[in-house]
Amino acid sequence: MPCNEGKVDRALRVIVGLVLLAMVFVGPQTPWGWVGLVPLLTGIFGFCPAYKLLGINTCKTR
Repeated sequence: MPCNEGKVDRALRVIVGLVLLAMVFVGPQTPWGWVGLVPLLTGIFGFCPAYKLLGINTCKTR
């Protein structure tokens, strides 16, 4: 899987993913917090399938 996310994009995804995932354990304790796994994992791996489908690439190195 080639990288299609830039550094800023990846960092924001990891932060948003952690915040959403924290909702499962702290705060409203809603199961919707598990949705945070999606941005967290795409941020960690640097690959977003939706970006691939839409032809978006924010990664500077190709």
